[in-house]
Amino acid sequence: MGPGPGDGLAVVAPQLRALRRRAGLTLEAAARAAGLSPAHLSRLETGNRQPSLPMLLALARVYGTTVSELLGETVAGRDTVVRAADMEPSPAGGWTYWQAGASGRGMQALRLQVPYGSQGDIVRVHPGEEWLYVLTGRLRLRLGDATHLLGPGDAAHFDSLTPHRIAAQDPGGVEFLFVHTLLQSPTAALCLGITPGETP
Repeated sequence: MGPGPGDGLAVVAPQLRALRRRAGLTLEAAARAAGLSPAHLSRLETGNRQPSLPMLLALARVYGTTVSELLGETVAGRDTVVRAADMEPSPAGGWTYWQAGASGRGMQALRLQVPYGSQGDIVRVHPGEEWLYVLTGRLRLRLGDATHLLGPGDAAHFDSLTPHRIAAQDPGGVEFLFVHTLLQSPTAALCLGITPGETP
């Protein structure tokens, strides 16, 4: 019998609290920087709420770390090569991701699978850059007021301060490669305050 869907919360919740404290942020300051309410972040830290992948990405940027570290995963050293056999799928908020790069770098590389109708329609605004490359399916990318439909082989590279949302266009979902810069200084995100429309 394999682990249940909530088993990872026992690791994630205390890890979220520990990394926030390591960054020297209060619950209120960290929540504001990530576009969450303090009550929602508190529920994540106590294990009463499961974080979505967009939330994990936002918190990783605020804490100057990676989603892998937030999930309690460790990668030995700073390996240059990540083998397919070593990429374990991790679910978050309906999305599935595979860590495709080493931890502790200035960028994070992921392979993402987003089902149709999942939590991918959350609007994000944060410092940094993002690059994505569609492998299978069709991806709907909204950048500001423009909407782009990307198919296999299409790519996008954009400034993360442009309000953006990512979603699967078709019922079969979409799989894509995703690289984003990690926020190394927690104070940089605090300048943004709460992003309109991001409260869960």
